[in-house]
Amino acid sequence: MQADGASLPSQIATHVRGFTVGAVAACGAVTITNPMEVVKTRLQLQGELEARSAGQHERQYKGALSAFVKIARTEGIRGIQRGLAPGYVYQTLMNGTRLGFYAPIRDLFMASGDAVFGPGTVSTGFGRAVAMVLSGAGCGALGAAIGSPFFLIKTRMQSYSPSMSVGAQHSYVLGGLRKSLAHIYAKEGLVGLWRGADASMLRTAVGSGVQLSTYDASKDVLIRSGLFTIRNGDGGAPLHFAASAFTSLFVCIAMNPFDVISTRMYNQHRGADGKGTLYSSLFDCIAKTLRTEGPGALYKGFFAHYLRIGYGPTFAI
Repeated sequence: MQADGASLPSQIATHVRGFTVGAVAACGAVTITNPMEVVKTRLQLQGELEARSAGQHERQYKGALSAFVKIARTEGIRGIQRGLAPGYVYQTLMNGTRLGFYAPIRDLFMASGDAVFGPGTVSTGFGRAVAMVLSGAGCGALGAAIGSPFFLIKTRMQSYSPSMSVGAQHSYVLGGLRKSLAHIYAKEGLVGLWRGADASMLRTAVGSGVQLSTYDASKDVLIRSGLFTIRNGDGGAPLHFAASAFTSLFVCIAMNPFDVISTRMYNQHRGADGKGTLYSSLFDCIAKTLRTEGPGALYKGFFAHYLRIGYGPTFAI
């Protein structure tokens, strides 16, 4: 009985520890990767709903690296680090949830599946892969839903520029995180703070499902390759970075279209009727973007996205 009684606190401590480690690691990654997040956001909004045939005018940003230099030169460190405060809160909530609960939910999923379908059915082979993807996607969607108001503010802060604006501009973000949240709440209520959450949940579910499962799988393949020195089951930093390089590419290919849609849904203005001035829904945004700009628009900001995730793909999405 005593052992059973000790197991619950132990499990809770494990979850809390996982949440904390995931949150702290994600915030560390955000500090480094936020400049590329600013670049990515602006590239994804540049030319929004402009027909390809009419897109001959001068663009503010030519590409990821030139955009980084241009923003840093004209707006300084504050410009290239816009949205850092809400980024910290978002990563704490989203990645703390996503990384903290991934392993226990994955293990529960596999144990339950084996109990129902037979030993080894879900905990090995294809069943294990499915369990990892579903667990990652579910944890990612939950984390995105919890942190959505902060991602909303982050997006609007990062899109704002006094001299090189792209997309809708929200000047109230100059007041900071607290005043921005208060402004939206006063104008739109709680619903306004969670507008665009569906797009963010889909974005993060796809990214997390691919990331958390392919990172595990990449490490397994690389360990079996014999290219890395393994001690006590750990290949150290070289193995981590190699697995991260593969994972980053897969995540960006899968997630970038949903990232573009999420950015645009969050950044649009609201009309007097409370609806978006550009898009009425997630699917309306996808349809209008494809119809007006073509499929390539869904991969705007891809290189900046890869650079951002590549710094620490197991932490920040």
